[in-house]
Amino acid sequence: MRATFDEEIADLHESFAAMGHMVSKNIKRAVDSFIEHDKAGAGKVIDYDPKINELEVQLEKTCFELIALQQPVTSDLRRIVTVMKASSDLERMGDHAVSIAKATIKVKGTTRVYEIEQAIDELANVVLEIVDQSLHAYRHEDEEEAITVAKMDDQVNELSHKIHKQIVVEMKKDADTILGNTYYMLVASYLERIGDYATNLCEWVVYLKTGKIVELNNNVRKDTV
Repeated sequence: MRATFDEEIADLHESFAAMGHMVSKNIKRAVDSFIEHDKAGAGKVIDYDPKINELEVQLEKTCFELIALQQPVTSDLRRIVTVMKASSDLERMGDHAVSIAKATIKVKGTTRVYEIEQAIDELANVVLEIVDQSLHAYRHEDEEEAITVAKMDDQVNELSHKIHKQIVVEMKKDADTILGNTYYMLVASYLERIGDYATNLCEWVVYLKTGKIVELNNNVRKDTV
């Protein structure tokens, strides 16, 4: 029985890793489409999202079944809870990728500000790095890597703040850019939120290893109930 349970847990984590890869790929596709004003690419992002949602539902169902049938305790229960919580964060990242794709469709044809698009591309690269490294930390159950990766979110916040300031300046300078800049602002906000959810993944890695809930953005820690 124990061997079977261990196999089920291993399969659960493999499915989570697959979902993480799907989300990361769709975020990158969404960003590339936005920078290139590629409506067709944006459409692919939107069409791909139901697959991510379906896998998240399946993961949640499997987690509930394992809890009900196996009645796991301590570290085994933490592993299952971690997948449930972290897969929810991944699904939200996927939702923000869709939001970026929808902004791409709407921004097509507006006056472009290439300097801001380059800044958004820089922000997106940092966010994608955080997403991929947080998933790497999860796969390897590396608490120290998770803590290190979470610190990168400060860079995301700084870049996002800088972009918002650039946008305000550009709007005041040229009224023709207001509509396009509105979408730039939205996309920067979506990317910042993706970074926040990636930080959540890092927090779940720490929970998996220690049983402690951690707020890595401000280093506030508290024991779980």
